[in-house]
Amino acid sequence: MPGPAVVLRGVGKRYRREAGGYRLRTLKSALLEGSLTSGLGAADAVEALEDVSFEVAAGEAVGVIGGNGSGKSTLIKLVAGLLRPTAGELAVNGRVAALIELGAGFHPEISGRENIFINGALLGLSRRRIEERYDDIVEFAGLADFIEEPIKNYSSGMYVRLGFSVAIHTDPEILLVDEVLAVGDEEFVHRCITRIEEHLAGGGTLLFVSHSMGLVEELCDRAVWLDQGRTRSIGAPRRVIDAYLEDVAKREGEAHDRRRALDVQQEQESQPEEEEEAAVTAPAAEEEILRWGSGQARIVGARLLAGNSSEERYHVHCGEAVAFELQVEPREDLDDFVFGVGVKTPRGVDCWGTNTDLAGYEPRLLRGPVRVRLVCPELRLAPGEYTVDLAVHARDGRAYDYRRRALRFTVAESSALRSIGLYLPDHEWQVEALRGGSADGAAKPPAAIDWLVPRDPRRME
Repeated sequence: MPGPAVVLRGVGKRYRREAGGYRLRTLKSALLEGSLTSGLGAADAVEALEDVSFEVAAGEAVGVIGGNGSGKSTLIKLVAGLLRPTAGELAVNGRVAALIELGAGFHPEISGRENIFINGALLGLSRRRIEERYDDIVEFAGLADFIEEPIKNYSSGMYVRLGFSVAIHTDPEILLVDEVLAVGDEEFVHRCITRIEEHLAGGGTLLFVSHSMGLVEELCDRAVWLDQGRTRSIGAPRRVIDAYLEDVAKREGEAHDRRRALDVQQEQESQPEEEEEAAVTAPAAEEEILRWGSGQARIVGARLLAGNSSEERYHVHCGEAVAFELQVEPREDLDDFVFGVGVKTPRGVDCWGTNTDLAGYEPRLLRGPVRVRLVCPELRLAPGEYTVDLAVHARDGRAYDYRRRALRFTVAESSALRSIGLYLPDHEWQVEALRGGSADGAAKPPAAIDWLVPRDPRRME
């Protein structure tokens, strides 16, 4: 395709929001008063997008990130042609397949097979082309046993699988994906990612909306961060993601401060001790259990301190000094106690954890409030999001107070520390020249190597 695949210049999209009390009036009232509406009040406009400008080159993969309501879906619907901008210029050059609200065009009363032909036609395929690709579509969706069933009997995951399969087999030049991979199972998601990678390898263009920062970094050449309808940052995925996560961490830190102030207020207005302990040990059955324990000791405060100044901060860089701080109040004198910290990914993968018992500390007496810190001179976690579990328990594991996801923080990439995986241990590369013999018994000179020179004298990268 000549030129950019997608061009946006000052694009805006405004939705009209009516004030409360809006209703249609009768034809009689319209003729008498000259209006079909009543109780309209002052109508205000919602700026879903405002002054958004960027280009997507042919063959490029661009990820769009941002919080809920930031305008990501509106943007991709504009590019797909489902909406028209209210301001600016938008140009799309190439055949488009939009994986947005997959299955929205399916008819619930007819079979999957019939819907394939209808949906394929809507996406621009002739009946002959659909017949040629029918078996591939069904095989990719994994719905051979259900293809004659009415769509209304499909689960939401089956809807997505069929919709994705039909759309991806239209051989688009520009592929638009809006968070549809979040619905499929693990196996299907892997198949979809493989197909997207094949699309990119063949020179296709991708505009990818997702809350999965890992997928954006893995698939995309650039990232666009939208915030309240405006462009906050455009550039390399890691740099844009780090900026976005830092902003999220800042907001979560502010929310953490508000919760902590509320906890202090609730502690001051607390109920009798028995009721407090019941609140710790008996969470609502329908909610995820995030805290449990006997209540013999309680974690009443928690912070993440970062940098040499030990400031409270929830966005750090790989290799930066941090400290996990707990404030603990025992309800009685304890001579059997252990403090613990565990770091996990948001999906629950254990990254690192330790406690005072594993570190060889012997408990003597815990009487009255204490502040406990686990200090890490260098937190060598890979860039990403992490949660922290905190605990006070007996040496046999009985929990006094266990708090899951008590803290949440993000790690940004460091220019001095780069690696693959979740953990970056301290390390160095060593090379030794070897002297060997040849087939005729003659000694070989020692090997020479002059290219492995560390850029940083303190560390080989």
